[in-house]
Formats: sequence, C-alpha cells, structure tokens
Amino acid sequence: MSETVRGKVHAFLEREFIRQVEFLAELVRVPSDNPPGDCASAAERAHELLEGLLDLEVEKDVVPAAAVTTNGMISATNLIVRRRFGRGGPTIALNAHGDVVPPGGGWTRDPYGAEIIDDADHGLTMFGRGVAVSKSDFATYTWALLALLDLEKQSVPLNGAVELHFTYDEEVGGNIGPKRLVERQLSKPDLAICAGFSYAVTSAHNGCLHLEVVVNGKSGHAAMPSTGVDALAATTDILKALYEHRDELSQQHSKVPGIDTPTLTVGLIQGGINTNVVPDRVTLRLDRRVIPEESAADAESQLHAVIEAAISHRPGITVEIKQIMQAEPLLELPGAARLIIALRTHAEAEFGVAIPVRGVPLYTDARHYSSAGIPTVLYGAGPRTLQEANGHGADECLRLDDLKKATAVVALTLADLMRP
Repeated sequence: MSETVRGKVHAFLEREFIRQVEFLAELVRVPSDNPPGDCASAAERAHELLEGLLDLEVEKDVVPAAAVTTNGMISATNLIVRRRFGRGGPTIALNAHGDVVPPGGGWTRDPYGAEIIDDADHGLTMFGRGVAVSKSDFATYTWALLALLDLEKQSVPLNGAVELHFTYDEEVGGNIGPKRLVERQLSKPDLAICAGFSYAVTSAHNGCLHLEVVVNGKSGHAAMPSTGVDALAATTDILKALYEHRDELSQQHSKVPGIDTPTLTVGLIQGGINTNVVPDRVTLRLDRRVIPEESAADAESQLHAVIEAAISHRPGITVEIKQIMQAEPLLELPGAARLIIALRTHAEAEFGVAIPVRGVPLYTDARHYSSAGIPTVLYGAGPRTLQEANGHGADECLRLDDLKKATAVVALTLADLMRP
C-alpha cells in the first residue's frame, strides 16, 4: 500500500468524520430491539440515509412474513449495496447487523439518544444501544466504500467489487439475514468481513446448540405419591448426568487462541402443577457451546445419549428433546489468510499496537458465510473487549476515534485486495 493512497484515505475520512458520526447517531436513534424484532422501520431509515449518501441503488430484500414469524420476529428487511471497480478482481462482502438486544435497566443515558461526551481518557465517545454491536459497522463499512469511491475519482486503479450487506436478525440466529442472502444466491462474494472490534482480527468462533428437554411423568396426589410418576425426580437424574458431562467437556481444549473449552449451561427450568401434586412434567433449556474442533450435530448426539441413559432405569418416564437453535462454529478457511494479513497490517499501522488473530467463545452471523465456503473474518469498529464497550449491557458506548481508525483499516484493506 503506497503512502499516497494511505494519505488520500486519511484525508477523505478526516473531511467526512462529522458526517459519519451523524449517520451512526441517526441509526442509534431508531429502535430495532430484537425481541420483539420489528425491524422494518429501522431498515427503512437506514435505506433513506444510504441512498442520500451513495449514488447507488440500495436494494431492499423484504423477508416474507412467514419466514419472519418462523424466526420469532415481526418484520425484517435486508439491505444490499453493490459497487464494481475496474474489471475482474474479488467480490468482497461487508456484513453488519442492525438489530439489537433490548436496553434493559441500569442506563444513565438515553439508550436511543446517541449522546456524545468528551471523555478525559478516551476522547469523544457515543452512548446508545447498538452503537458498538453493531450499528457502528454500518458506518465503518459505508465510509470505507465511500473512501474507495473517492480513490476512484482520483484515478487510483482498483479491480473488484464491494457489497454492503446490512441485515436485521443476528440476535435470533441470522437465518433470514446472511444465511438467506447466500443460500438464495442474492450475493456470491469471494470474501467476507463481518462486524467486529478494532484491536484484533477474529478468525474463528464457537458454535452454539440450544435444546429443549421435556421430561414427562404422571401426576398424583402428594399424600399418595406412589400413584404418580415423578418427573422432577427423573429430572434430577438428568441434571446430575448433564453436569457430569459438563465436567468431561472441561477437559477438552481448543487449539484456537481466545477459545478454551466447550461449555454446557442449564439456563431454564420450569415444571410442576402445585405444591401438593406429584410433578407430571418438567421442561429444561440447555445451552451447549461448540468449539471449532467440534460439530454441533455431534454435540447434539452426545446430549441425547446422556439424557436418555439417565432415565433408562425409570419406568413411566419419557423425554422429548427438541432442537431450538443450532449454530455451527466459524472456521478459518484457507482463503481467509488474504483478509487476515491485510487487516492486521493496516490495523497495526493505524492503531500503533500489536493486533492479534484469535477466536472468540460467542457466535455470530459470520458463520453463514463460512458455511457457504466463503473465507470470512470479523473486523470493525470497537474496543478491545465486549465488556469495555458495555455490549449488551447498560451504557453501551463507542470511542469515535476507534470508528475513524477502523474505517481507514477496512478501506485500505479493500484497496489492497483490489489492487490490480
């Protein structure tokens, strides 16, 4: 990357910084909580803003109502922007999600206010739900594309295509967002960069499996418990077996830096009829995190075996096991090295610190690109950790200097990848 190109990108982003920040603030001010997942109005506002910025068509993929309802939402619209530069070269997709978790309690600022303060330690900082996860990367990726358009005006040669994929269903799994775009071939990118943070390139992440387990017995009067079949007693056997299985999982370790062991959490238990009735039904919800070396299908088979063995000695007890959600891990595909090298090189130059390549124990929309065979990494605007941004917590925030620098990193990476 020539210093001339770097200088041009820096100069453009400096001129555009106020406009970029205002764009992000407008996105934060439109609620897009998921649940309940009524995100059409947020997508419409983003569409208006993008069409006002870009001399390009902003395509709207309105997800059919039946698919939206199946995914537990009310409305969803995917936005796609496509721009080709020169001839040939790779098609690179940039994906961020605009749906957010509800604000919850504990906020000291308006969660939809996009308030900016000048922090003594961190400089200008914006507060609001989604400002870091991941409405910020609507702004990162849009201005990275605008920077490339500015380079083109200055006769910098580029060969390739950039697509912006802005979706609204990450909080419920991404099936009607990124997965829909690649499965229905609404997009066929060669490479993908998905929303992330600025101080590391994320090359892999855990998968996740959610199961619902219903333990069925028979009700009976508590004065004569033998007349019933105690579903709660059977559930205690299942819980004991699950926690023993969890101890076994803790002995497995991933080779991916940033990811440790598989985990298992029983997050919800409901059951019983009344204090004086033998419980006839108990329902459990399980969360099983799957490391990159595993598959979610294998993890599910293991859990079925553990649960069924635990109640095999209890006559009259049956179990129903239902998959609620399955997300495969994000794996680093061979072609991802191009992305990793370029992002890491430019991030270290922009931020002046070492930029590690690592995995994370959560799961994201990025897996849908990887599962389709598209080399994919996570990189965008944000701090060193999710906790530092209060992501999914009260007073979520973003340092605006990180936004500016991350935008430069993405723009320069794209320019590198599309260099003739």
